[in-house]
Amino acid sequence: MSTRSQDYRSPSMPWLIIIAGCLITFLTFGPRSAMGFFQLPIIGDKGWDRSTYGLAMALQNLFWGAGQPIFGMIADKYGSWRVLLMSGIFYASGLLLMAHADAPIALHIGGGVLVGLGVAAGSYGIILSAFARHVSAQQRSLVFGLGTAAGSAGMFAFAPISLGLIERFGWSDALVWLGVAMLLVPLLAIPLRGNASNARMPDTSAKQTVAEALKEALSHKSYLFLTAGFFVCGFQVAFITTHFPAYISDIGVDKHYAVWGLALIGFFNIIGSLGAGFLGQTHSKPKMLALIYLLRSILVAGFILLPQSGTSVLIFSAIMGLLWLSTVPPTNGLVATMFGTRHLGLLGGMVFFSHQIGSFIGVWLGGTLYQIYNSYDAVWWLSIILGLFAALIHLPIRETAVQRPVLAAA
Repeated sequence: MSTRSQDYRSPSMPWLIIIAGCLITFLTFGPRSAMGFFQLPIIGDKGWDRSTYGLAMALQNLFWGAGQPIFGMIADKYGSWRVLLMSGIFYASGLLLMAHADAPIALHIGGGVLVGLGVAAGSYGIILSAFARHVSAQQRSLVFGLGTAAGSAGMFAFAPISLGLIERFGWSDALVWLGVAMLLVPLLAIPLRGNASNARMPDTSAKQTVAEALKEALSHKSYLFLTAGFFVCGFQVAFITTHFPAYISDIGVDKHYAVWGLALIGFFNIIGSLGAGFLGQTHSKPKMLALIYLLRSILVAGFILLPQSGTSVLIFSAIMGLLWLSTVPPTNGLVATMFGTRHLGLLGGMVFFSHQIGSFIGVWLGGTLYQIYNSYDAVWWLSIILGLFAALIHLPIRETAVQRPVLAAA
């Protein structure tokens, strides 16, 4: 047996931690990915416009991103379970407040701020960092793919579940049911209660402070390129998640195609995430990311330029699903490769903050430009241009560990 095979097989996979983490991402990613189905019922019932709802979802993405490095730092130091407990509380509270919102400010605080913080405390950054502390470097890409695929499965499952709840109970009670489901997160999180100090595979490469880790990362060119590229990912996926159902209605396609479209994105996202995790073990991660962003731009251009129908919606959704969160395993893998796992929650969270700034802008621009032009076309074209930019900016990224001469000498 080769040395590489021995490294890959030892230590054995911590399956309890992996299964618990996957169930959490399934739950936390599910409801927030179905927020688009609540837009038209809520604004129709309350008399608000799309920009009002769009601002709430933009705030959700912004606070998701802003909370990610903070919660990641807390998880690195004090353990993931404490952070995931906060996730369940914030998430459930936000959905309940959103369900009973009588004014836009309640919608913005509940569906925006609180749900955003809930997702941040229970998102990929927290779960994948916990995974990384318990597996070898050779296993990281694969388990990152498993965690991401579980979130994709949540998107696949919660699209029809959310629409079914809305049609049967109304949008308000549907949000209440989803809020109750989020209270399961702290129970599932019990196996993930460790932190960076008591990890099964501790990172002993450097004993850095938080300030030293941030200074090192922010002066590293490849890290900055990676962060800029992930901004584009957030812009694209958040715009589609929030505005796709309304866009489908605008082009005259039955609303159920939007349901199955988002479900297909979730289903094929499982395949794409697992594939990215598997390929990331042996292939260049920067080149993988460049290809993903290039293909996204080509796909969006084809979708808006060619004749649109229910069939084209499903085809677009299936292909986009393969490219959807397949960016997550190689992106997190690159951060771990460059800087190790000791501050992975923090540094991965900073990259993800850029993703969520892109999400905020994508969601907000979608609602604002629609109010101005009565069309989403401008945002679709901006998404294409940004995708080409992201493809180019990933090519110079170096997939190597950062050099620490001062720490090595010490």
